[in-house]
Amino acid sequence: MRILICEDSVLLREGLVRLLEHGGHEVVAALPEASELMSSVADSDPELCILDVRLPPTYTDEGIRAALELRAARPGLPVLVLSQYVEERYASELIAAQGGAFGYLLKDRVADIGEFIDSVERIQGGATVLDPEVVAQLLTRRSVDDRMQSLTDRERTVLAALAEGRSNQSIAALLFLSEASVEKHITAIFQKLGLDAEEGGNRRVLAAIAHIESSGSSQTGQAPAPHQQTTQTGTAS
Repeated sequence: MRILICEDSVLLREGLVRLLEHGGHEVVAALPEASELMSSVADSDPELCILDVRLPPTYTDEGIRAALELRAARPGLPVLVLSQYVEERYASELIAAQGGAFGYLLKDRVADIGEFIDSVERIQGGATVLDPEVVAQLLTRRSVDDRMQSLTDRERTVLAALAEGRSNQSIAALLFLSEASVEKHITAIFQKLGLDAEEGGNRRVLAAIAHIESSGSSQTGQAPAPHQQTTQTGTAS
């Protein structure tokens, strides 16, 4: 896979280059800031871009703005955003944005090399991979929408796992359910949220999370948290 990296930290940038190349991938560009991102993408034609959230010169939202611009200009190009902390506003902006396959992971996930490489490959293959902590914080917002309030605790837990990019088989193993039970819960979730079950799995996940964030009020309750360990991701069915 041809990968472009945009990360200001020299140590992390070089570490990512070595990690990805050791995993059998080609790093076509490694940029310290976003100013030349679009031209570099045009020149190197990567199959996936990895961007830091905070980049020079202000270290505020340069990476987010670059990711949004990239997803708008190249909707078929998978994008993985890395962040030091969970930043809900940035996460929800990117989730709601139009574009192709997408991932939002905390930087400490890079320490688990096997899982990080697996996440990169899944995103490039079309999956949506959201860090469990991002999902947990988005789901702690209690929705004022009757559709979200109609979900049972079990359905909220299944939705959280689904949003992490888990397959039905993975959700079943995580929650000690049969795959048939998981399918029934997912069908109920789609019906209650008014989502078209015939559309692509990742699109449904993004629509669900975007709905939770856009319709949520101030945090007033704690939804059942998704699995707290690093997730094994996959395309939801």
